[in-house]
Amino acid sequence: MPIKQTLVALVLAAAAFGQTKAGAPANVPYGTPISTDSAKRIAAAAIAQARKNNWAMAVAVVDPSGYLVYFERMPDTQLGSVEISIEKAKSAALFRRPTKSFQDTLAAGGQGLRMLGLTGAVPVAGGIPIIVGGKVIGAVGASGGTSDQDGSTAQAGADAMK
Repeated sequence: MPIKQTLVALVLAAAAFGQTKAGAPANVPYGTPISTDSAKRIAAAAIAQARKNNWAMAVAVVDPSGYLVYFERMPDTQLGSVEISIEKAKSAALFRRPTKSFQDTLAAGGQGLRMLGLTGAVPVAGGIPIIVGGKVIGAVGASGGTSDQDGSTAQAGADAMK
């Protein structure tokens, strides 16, 4: 790859990794892991959003380390969405940013994700970190619809903690 393309890809990747969807720094510290009760509340809000729109979704909530705290799958959700929802949540927690930031980097033509070899970075919307008191306490992941539907569902879950 020519040097100019390499530099452009690295700049795009760095921009995505330094900012969250809302523009806040991605270096938000990790906090005390999310409780099971809070994880259930997040999943319930995400499922309510999916039901309101007639989307069949799988919703996962993980702690800051990416370990599953709570999971729910709606009837008729494609089975492949089970693991994807968990991976989206894990990616959002471990990288402390929405998975849409990776999607946006790729959409901008950046090959930076492949070049940097970011194992576990899911480049599709639907993973949102849960930030409380300025700290990442976990993340929510949703899968079953389009990228935008997954993102909307996960965001509804994250918003339940506000």
